[in-house]
Amino acid sequence: MKSSSASPVPDRFRDFREKRSTILCLLLVLVTLAFYSPVVHNGFTNFDDNGYVTENPHLREGFTWSMLKWAFTSRDDANWHPLTWFSHALDYRLFKLNPVGTHYVNLLFHAANVVLLFLLLEIATGSTWPSLMVAAWFALHPINVESVAWAAERKNVLSMFFFLLTLHAYRRYVRKSSAGKASIGRYALVAVLFALGLMAKPEIITLPFVLLLWDYWPLQRMGQRSSDGRWTSDVEPRSFTFLVLEKVPLLLLSAGSAVITMIAQKGGHAIRAASNWVRFGNALVAYVRYLGKLFWPTRLAVLYPHLGRFLPPWQIIASAAILLALTVLALRSRRRYLVVGWFWFLGTLVPVIGLVQVGVQAMADRYAYLSFIGIFICLAWGVADAAGERKISPVWLAVPAVVILTTLGMLTRRQIGYWYDGETLWKHALSVTDDNYTAHDGLAQVLAKEGRVDDAIAQYRAAEALGAYHSSEMVSIAIFELAHGRVQDAIEQLQKAVDAADDNASRANALGCLGSAFMQADDIARARISYGAALEQNPDNPIALVGAGLLAERDGDNASAVAQISRAMKVEPTDVGYLLLAQALGRAGEVAEAGNAQVQAERISHDISQARRSAAQILDTDGIPND
Repeated sequence: MKSSSASPVPDRFRDFREKRSTILCLLLVLVTLAFYSPVVHNGFTNFDDNGYVTENPHLREGFTWSMLKWAFTSRDDANWHPLTWFSHALDYRLFKLNPVGTHYVNLLFHAANVVLLFLLLEIATGSTWPSLMVAAWFALHPINVESVAWAAERKNVLSMFFFLLTLHAYRRYVRKSSAGKASIGRYALVAVLFALGLMAKPEIITLPFVLLLWDYWPLQRMGQRSSDGRWTSDVEPRSFTFLVLEKVPLLLLSAGSAVITMIAQKGGHAIRAASNWVRFGNALVAYVRYLGKLFWPTRLAVLYPHLGRFLPPWQIIASAAILLALTVLALRSRRRYLVVGWFWFLGTLVPVIGLVQVGVQAMADRYAYLSFIGIFICLAWGVADAAGERKISPVWLAVPAVVILTTLGMLTRRQIGYWYDGETLWKHALSVTDDNYTAHDGLAQVLAKEGRVDDAIAQYRAAEALGAYHSSEMVSIAIFELAHGRVQDAIEQLQKAVDAADDNASRANALGCLGSAFMQADDIARARISYGAALEQNPDNPIALVGAGLLAERDGDNASAVAQISRAMKVEPTDVGYLLLAQALGRAGEVAEAGNAQVQAERISHDISQARRSAAQILDTDGIPND
């Protein structure tokens, strides 16, 4: 392919190219905004949007020192990405919790990425139409809807923005270096932009390796001679050793980001245990599944569940054979863009392909946002080369290109509709995937919030049948059942939670809740046993302490009641707990202390009237008069 600086370009042609590029950039933006316009009708979902946006109290602080400190030190949601937190905080300052603003900012970042990608390729290669096709495919391929329409995936479009800016800065650094104007400042700009991208999402840690591919093509820093022995590029050739050493500062940034990410993911319990063979087999199959989604982008889902078991050997062998064959073809083709595009695809997926299993997904659409660019490059330049060899006019390529892009655009509009709200999202996921525990659980949470109790419990049961719930999650389901009068179902659920608990704290929590369920069932004897067993597992379990205190108050032992509930409030102070403590203190004749407990309840409560109603209901259930 031609290099953009292979020969002097007359001013009139340069002006024409610049005007054409400007027009094409505007066209790309307009097309992207047009096909993605339905996203403004979507709301937030209950899949990470709550932790990132709707229920994140730090965003409401504004850009205070406290918020900045939290952003740089937080490992919430099992990630370290302070720039992403700043972005969401700015959204909240501008739009509060209006999803239209958040979604449109995501869309604007996507449109900016489309333009940056087009300009990057056009400037680096000197080829306008293949660059335009890559950018258009990137803009409209429906697999990228997840990265744009999902509010919590701001990190993906934001990190890509800085990834592409880094490539632009690197190209400029290389050109200036070849002209004898090497500058630490230009290299520092590359490093700073890369660091900002890592602070948005660490998935781009493979960028130093992408830069090595970029050195090979289109920058051709590794050198390529024509038939007469001359260099085909005016960029100064460098040895492979030099090019690797040049990337060392960037590799150190990648290594640091990887370490921080692993710490955050371990702290957030996001890393899942799986044997090496299971992870390796899933990775091979996932690569081929991604290729399938690229050419046939249907049945796209917010989550493709990882089965956690060894896949059928024929799938693994067939996937390995396909990947090996495509790798050999790329290497033997002698077309540098095929090598770069193919290894871009393979390499950028390495951090997220599941060799270290993070989360419950076998693969994810959002991981294709960066990696598919490599395949788009292979296709666009491959078609251009084939057309050139067969002397096919570009006009004949325009019609199928428009048809393909229009089809992708319509699929994208349809995919955006599945992100309308949580219920629509999870129902679609269940319709296109099997054994999807997360989708059943997510749908159950939506239905529970809407008060559709029977439907919610049916989805909880479907999720539980897949054997994926932990003890704490079983307890949450039981609490929901108790709140809606399904006492016996809650008792059965809590007994399962006790058996499933793998540590004393979890077992104590389940036993404490079981005691409360028995109280609601008016089974005082079994409630007493459950509370006692909970305190044996964890003497500071607040649920069991309050429950045991109320039983003591019921028996007339007010001193023990005060002692137990006071201890619970030291462990976990709540407004309802302090109201119950005030009741016990009043019965014990400690009027002043009872008043202090009332004041504490009012001080920490967000809704003291609701807290009083809850305390009265608990006392009534436990058979204690409310004085």
